Amino acid sequence: MAKRPAKPREVSDALRDAVERTVDATLGSADRGREAAQGALDDLAGTVDELRRGAEDRLSRSRRSVAEAIEGRRLATHDDIGELKAELRAIGRRLDAIEERLPAKRSRSGAKSPRSGGKSPRSGAKSAGGGSRQRSS
Repeated sequence: MAKRPAKPREVSDALRDAVERTVDATLGSADRGREAAQGALDDLAGTVDELRRGAEDRLSRSRRSVAEAIEGRRLATHDDIGELKAELRAIGRRLDAIEERLPAKRSRSGAKSPRSGGKSPRSGAKSAGGGSRQRSS
């Protein structure tokens, strides 16, 4: 055991030394605890950040995948149908021009085809058959 101080001055010095050692020990362990807690929090924050980035990447890929799937399966809009109709009309006009340049077909009786002398039914209003016609080979 430690030697007991005999004088009051020695007692107060010894008490002061004991208190300082206790405070230093407590502060030291508190610093170590704070550093350990800070390290754990830094690790946790890094892990959460990695998880967040991974989730954002997966979410972004999923959004692109869904958008591509929807785009590939979307219904035709009014504008899409209008563009297709315009293309079909242009093709019809080109076909009419080609047919007009072809020599007239002769039927078995020798008469000319009724189509060779007049305008195409396609160039005006729609025909009763819904605007389409069948071609003979």
